[in-house]
Order: sequence, then structure tokens, then C-alpha cells
Amino acid sequence: MRRTTLAAVCLAAAAAVGLTACGTETGGSKKAEGKVTEKKEAGPFPGMSGPDIVDKAVKATTGATSLRVKGSVPDESGTVELDMAFDTKGQCAGTMGMGGEGSLDLITTARTVYMKYDEKFLRAQGKGEPAADTQAAVDMLADRWVKTSATGDDAKDLASFCDLDVLLADFKDVNSAARRGKTATVDGTPALTLTENDGTDRYTLYVAAEGKPYLLKVVNETAKSPETLTFGDYDKPVDVTRPTGDIMDIDKLAG
Repeated sequence: MRRTTLAAVCLAAAAAVGLTACGTETGGSKKAEGKVTEKKEAGPFPGMSGPDIVDKAVKATTGATSLRVKGSVPDESGTVELDMAFDTKGQCAGTMGMGGEGSLDLITTARTVYMKYDEKFLRAQGKGEPAADTQAAVDMLADRWVKTSATGDDAKDLASFCDLDVLLADFKDVNSAARRGKTATVDGTPALTLTENDGTDRYTLYVAAEGKPYLLKVVNETAKSPETLTFGDYDKPVDVTRPTGDIMDIDKLAG
């Protein structure tokens, strides 16, 4: 799941970074002394090419200490729906689901992974298993927080997924041929759109036109596997407040 999400994010970032570019037009009239004044194009990032803006956006996005990713991306077993916040301390918090088949709440700190499954998610995961086993899992786990060590074998993949440095690793050293598009807004933030193709996939990226040129949104317009991801809450603390109450310690159960 992490690889699929990362691939979508990286392609988006590469193109979206370039989307903040606006070309310049030269022109003007000769003055008496023979000088020609250059007329700059109005809009964000005047005079910058698409690839140059991509570089600028990649630098801004990979320099963030935290961000939130929300949307849906295709996965080998379906469509992953997520609303997750990540930081460079290896912490994350949010919700993930698979093709409308329930959801998983996840909180990961440097030491502990907390998870809470709803009944629909557990029953979907139990398809093909004996009904009694699935019901036992529902009775024990549904809507109840469980925890495990972040360094344990079963939690390493989740811990890696929650590391923003890992998530953004492939953003660097990108090569983009993005074309500038129209201006737009994403959740009230002015943005510039960029378009870029990757094989049969066509991406539209949205880059912040004010402040730091962060990636704000990416849309894969491919009919076969449409996907949309939005990015926000840059450099805001991730709420990893530990759950309280009836929490099951999986590590103790395992002995």
C-alpha cells in the first residue's frame, strides 16, 4: 500500500511542482534612448519554465517537516482510501480503508503503533475464513484500540509507511516535462495547474501559487485507474495523542 501511494504522490509532485510556472512574454516599445523594456507576464512564478517550477516545488515539498495526504489510490487488491498526517519523526495519525470495505484508524509514535478496526473492515478481511473465526475476531477487535511495538516484526512496514522521509524519498532527483496550465484554488489556496503524461496516465497537478510552492493536489485522469490526492497541513504538528481506555496489547498476547 505504501508503494502505491508513494508512486502516485511522487508523480504528482514532479508534475505539480512544475505547475506553478508561468512563462514570460517579451515585448514592449522602444524609448527615445533606444532601450526596449521587457513585459513580464502576470501571474505566479513569472519567467519560470515548467521544469524549473517542478524543481522549486519538489524542494519545498520534500523540505516539509509534516503534511497530510487525503484521497484515494489504486492498489493491487482494490482502492485505498486514506486521510493521514505524517511527519519526519516517524509519527502518523489518520484513517485508511480499502474499497469501501470498512476502515482502520492508525496512530504511530516513535515507539508504539495503535490500531482500531471497525466491524466492516474485519469482516472484509475475514472473507474465505470460517465464519466462527471471523466472528471471534470481530468480538475481540471491533472498535477497540490495540497496540504493538513500532520496532516489532509485524509493525515495521507500518512504521516505515508513517515516516515522511521515506514517503518523500522518491520526490528528489525527478525529471519533469510538465506544461503550465490555468490558475485555480485548492481549499481556498491559490494554485497553478500543471499537466504531465506518464505513459497512458495523464496527471493534473496543483502547486501553491502563494507562500511556499507546496504540492496541493494531484489528479490522475486515466479512466482505468482514476485517483485523486490532496496535500495540506504542511509543517503542522501531527496529533499523535495516545488513546486511552480499553487497549489490547498484542505483544503481551503473543507471549
